[in-house]
Amino acid sequence: MRTPDDRYKKLTLLHSNDMHGDFFSEELDDSLVGGVAMLSGYIDSVRSEEPNTLYCVAGDMFRGSVIDSEYQGISTIEIMNMLAPDVVTLGNHETDYGIGHLLFLEKCAKFPIINANLRVKTNGTRLFKPYLIKEIGGMKVLFIGILTEEVIAQTRTDGLIGSFVDIAEAAEEVGKICNAYNSLDVDFTVLLTHIGFEEDKKLAERLDPAWSVDVIIGGHSHTFIDRPEVVNGIRIVQAGTGTDGIGRFDIIVDTVTNRIAECEWRYVPINAANCPTDKAIEALIESYKSRTDEKYGRVLTKLNRRLTHPARTQETELGDLFADALRESFGMDLMLLGSGSIRAEALGPIVMLSDLIEVFPYDDAVYVLTVSGAQLRHMIKHMLRDEVWEGAHCEFYQFSEGMRVVYSRKDHEFKEFSLGGEPIDDGRMITVGLQNFHYNNMETAFDVDPADIARNAHVRIVSTSCRQVIEEYLTANQHLDRHAGDRLIVE
Repeated sequence: MRTPDDRYKKLTLLHSNDMHGDFFSEELDDSLVGGVAMLSGYIDSVRSEEPNTLYCVAGDMFRGSVIDSEYQGISTIEIMNMLAPDVVTLGNHETDYGIGHLLFLEKCAKFPIINANLRVKTNGTRLFKPYLIKEIGGMKVLFIGILTEEVIAQTRTDGLIGSFVDIAEAAEEVGKICNAYNSLDVDFTVLLTHIGFEEDKKLAERLDPAWSVDVIIGGHSHTFIDRPEVVNGIRIVQAGTGTDGIGRFDIIVDTVTNRIAECEWRYVPINAANCPTDKAIEALIESYKSRTDEKYGRVLTKLNRRLTHPARTQETELGDLFADALRESFGMDLMLLGSGSIRAEALGPIVMLSDLIEVFPYDDAVYVLTVSGAQLRHMIKHMLRDEVWEGAHCEFYQFSEGMRVVYSRKDHEFKEFSLGGEPIDDGRMITVGLQNFHYNNMETAFDVDPADIARNAHVRIVSTSCRQVIEEYLTANQHLDRHAGDRLIVE
């Protein structure tokens, strides 16, 4: 890269996304990988080598760890305070504990949290500062925070809170902020988003080049990349998920034209070979772990083997197990379990209570509703629509035992659609279990009107805690096993 001078200045951007409480290192091939302590060590080492370094987080600090769940994000904020990001934008899981609690957590944060599109509906007041201008090394760097549309669904109980509904409005808001603050001689502009990689590309297409957006650093879709995607002259990146790696930009900024003169990006693995350990943050995490281990360190069951959940958009062993546990406990015909409720790739064979909480952190209610065969067919067909396979972040479901679907992507038709070994006729009435979040978002998840479903039969809550039901099921049953592959087949 060219040597920095008065006109050309070097900027190093480090970025994470979707950390989801991934606090601890794991052993892989006889080496330690990931964890906040080594991540912090790497960031500190880069900051010492490159004085113009900024570290940003593109949402979803919360969920995925019993430490996070036990303290409802307060522990995560304390750990992040020690990690000391320069700027963070909100992810959809930052709203999991409620908007009021999120505003409290912001007060606990010693780092700026930005978001341009959470508002009070009645007067349009933003809940957070929409942007941050960071001055470093004689440069002004503008960050703008944009959140996923899913926040609308997650804040539905907060009737006075609203958000953008589409990419077009988000692009318009970016333009307003850029137009308002480019007069301050901003040298570099970063969109810090949590809308998913495919949506980032759509957003980039809509941005006016005159707004001078240089980079989109995103999250939400957990996308690993080899190189930046360039759309409309804007480099789009994401750093997968967790703390196993970090994204790194080394950029030469032309401060006369306010453009990138040179740029290199790479994904840096966080491991013992190239990352020192931050002992102070390691001690803090261990103190939380000792407290949660004391409370949740009891064995629930021993599975027959380690069960996996490798991807959301397929039938999985853990998905089968959890869906079966809920269906058998409540006696409905079919449980449709949200794939995104399972937050780890494997569980077992020994299952501690803390393991279950980390794998299945969403302790929501379960509703039972009645749908016709025709409605169920429409719901499942919507779940299997083309955009799911094209990388869009859509809801997907695990089926309980007895359901069998064979679907042709080419023909967009079912080759088999049966329950209990019998084809599902359009007029057949079927009781279906849904978690609270998915019941409240039936229109987007299944393309059905809740009012139409309610006319079939009374909708009722059968449990206020689906995780407690799964915990009891695991406790009462030993050597459980599942072999995925015969409930949902997509050809």
